[in-house]
Amino acid sequence: MTSCMRLYCDLIALRMLLLLISVLFVFVRSDSADNRCLSSLISTCEDCLRRGPECAWCSQERFLDGAHVSQRCGSVSDLRVRGCEEAFIQNPNVKVEVNATIGSSQVSPREITIHLRPGGEAAFVVEVQQLERYPVDLYYLVDVSASMQDNLDRLKTAGLALSHLMKEHSSDFRVGFGSFVDKPLSPYIDVHPSKLLNPCSDYEVNCRPAHGFIHVLPITHNMTEFTRVIQEQRISGNMDTPEGGFDAMLQAAVCQKDIGWRPEAKHLLLVMTDQPSHLALDGKLAGIVVPHDGRCHLEDNIYSQTTTMEHPTIAQLAEKLLENSVYSIFAVDQVQYRWYEDLMDLIPGSPKASNLKDLVVHAYKKLLSDVEVQIGLEDSQAQRFRVSVTALCPDGSTVSGNTKCSGVRPKQTVFFKVTVGMSRCPADGGDRDVVMSVRPVGFNESVSVRIRQICVCGCAQTGRCHDDPSSSDCPAFTSACRAHRSAAVCSGQGVCKCATCVCDSSRLGNIYGKFCEMDDFSCPYVKGLACGGHGRCVSSECVCLPGWTGESCDCPVSTESCVSDDGLICSGWGKCVCGKCVCDDARRSGAFCEKCPICYSSCQSHWSCVKCHLSSGLGSDALQLCNHSCAPAVEYVDDVTELLWGKYCLYPSSEKCQHRFLMDLASDRPQLHISRHPVCVWSRRYFKTFLSTFLLTVTLGIGMLAAVRQLLRARNCSWQSNPEQQFDHSRKNSYVPTTNEKTITYRRDRLPNHPVEMHSHVPKKPLSDAWQ
Repeated sequence: MTSCMRLYCDLIALRMLLLLISVLFVFVRSDSADNRCLSSLISTCEDCLRRGPECAWCSQERFLDGAHVSQRCGSVSDLRVRGCEEAFIQNPNVKVEVNATIGSSQVSPREITIHLRPGGEAAFVVEVQQLERYPVDLYYLVDVSASMQDNLDRLKTAGLALSHLMKEHSSDFRVGFGSFVDKPLSPYIDVHPSKLLNPCSDYEVNCRPAHGFIHVLPITHNMTEFTRVIQEQRISGNMDTPEGGFDAMLQAAVCQKDIGWRPEAKHLLLVMTDQPSHLALDGKLAGIVVPHDGRCHLEDNIYSQTTTMEHPTIAQLAEKLLENSVYSIFAVDQVQYRWYEDLMDLIPGSPKASNLKDLVVHAYKKLLSDVEVQIGLEDSQAQRFRVSVTALCPDGSTVSGNTKCSGVRPKQTVFFKVTVGMSRCPADGGDRDVVMSVRPVGFNESVSVRIRQICVCGCAQTGRCHDDPSSSDCPAFTSACRAHRSAAVCSGQGVCKCATCVCDSSRLGNIYGKFCEMDDFSCPYVKGLACGGHGRCVSSECVCLPGWTGESCDCPVSTESCVSDDGLICSGWGKCVCGKCVCDDARRSGAFCEKCPICYSSCQSHWSCVKCHLSSGLGSDALQLCNHSCAPAVEYVDDVTELLWGKYCLYPSSEKCQHRFLMDLASDRPQLHISRHPVCVWSRRYFKTFLSTFLLTVTLGIGMLAAVRQLLRARNCSWQSNPEQQFDHSRKNSYVPTTNEKTITYRRDRLPNHPVEMHSHVPKKPLSDAWQ
């Protein structure tokens, strides 16, 4: 038992400790938020602005005479309370400027400029509209290694059919062609001289040399030329399983002019292969250590840096595809489908379909139905900015953090809300603009966002952000530092220098004023703020700002906070005291004295309300007229007896008639249900009911009397017709009495001298003899 009690006490102590820690944590957090602008380390306006968006600087001359320069930093309301004029408060606001002069058919706006300060954030909306038909550029990037011989043969027949099919979905369809194998280095290929020219010499097949990427045919609408190029393609060969597909994809994306991508068209890159691709750092096997620079390196339509530059990273490839609005389509073998499917979250594209025609058409429709935006920002600036995107899809769904809408149909618009925040200024103190892009995936239009960092105050241009302390010699007299002759120098809270008070510093708050007579800590506090944040602390007393009153300046003069929904102050049942309703009736409660469960518990208390409705005819006009003057809500019913909950009441509407109503006190506001039909004592309806009941009762009584009389007559007749038989039957079933004697003695206090005897004599005769 003792151990259990000890364990219980330990648990109670632990709970109290956790509660104390949580309270202290909340207090520290709130205190740090309130005092974020207060620090003795702040010496300039720029230092103040970097504290956060709630901090402002006062550049007014002789502000808080004698106070430390750090006291010029504070919240806007705090600076106003301390006497800083509005014109001298340096508080640059966050702004969003939209350039609406640039027209666009798909993405708008095209240019946005936002002004941000440390800790601030700005939001803007980007509209993306799908068109019904787009021009389409499709570039075939085909793996021509030996294992792709069958796929290359199928392409020679399916390419023309695909072109005819895509013309049904595009306003202007064009195609191009390029091939790739792998880096022509060991160990990727056999570097024997005979194999360099013909990698398939062992199989007596005439193959072309291995290559990283060859651009064969620029984007063209000439399908005859496209068919001829495909017919001329020959396979090549390499030694390892992976191919150099990512190398070729990056060149096809960044070499815009060589490939012939049109700015107004949708760019589709169809990659056909049966093997996975080499990744970054695989080039070290061949002694390649130079990272890919992400640029175009085509010379005579051949990738010139294939033997000297590494494979690109997946992130680098995805960035270049997005930057150049290229949507990739992977036509891969079933065995390698899983490998490429895992890349779909990293590279914008679509993996495969049942056949080549369906694959391209499906990818094109998916490109149009899925609208997604991606944010582009310089890597060096990414840590200082935070970006969030919320998509508003045409079906009305809105998900925070969602950057994609699916199932978008032509001519529908998707809205993206983009919020940008800046955590801090650059370390070098510069204020150069930062450019960010908002680019819809697969679109050739984007939004350019220019971020202008506010890290320098406007008063710095004039050089008058604060008073310059003078170091020149001055006479040492103190009369100018006294409020009056008998007052202490600088109110005892500072020193007099050059006929000016320099106030002391205090850990409790600020001491300021011409004679250091004011502070912000010796007055009453409300919610952690001196004078409730609505006044100035002067000589330990609150001087309230206009609109506030009270010892702590915590009472608003306005009664707006006491006005109820009906436009009355405290619903007409109280007074507004210090911004809150004080009810006249102690039975009432609520923020506006609107609650009174026991005020309407008696039937008589609602008679005036019922009378108002009856006099108005129990119509819609009565509901509008009387519901404003009656406390309860009222509705009309045909029969209140059908209602189960509430208290039934009667209202005497006339001498002979009454109206029934029911009080429902279950809700916060009482409700009355008034019957439309009165109850009248002498009405024809009740007279008919009474007469019918009376006649029915009389008829039933007469009938019962007649039935009883008939039964009695029938029994009397049967008795007189056979009396002897009845007595014989009675004789057989009866006992014959005998004579008995018994002496009974009654006890008293004293026995009598002679006992009392009682004799009972019964003659022994049969019953039949007695009747004779």
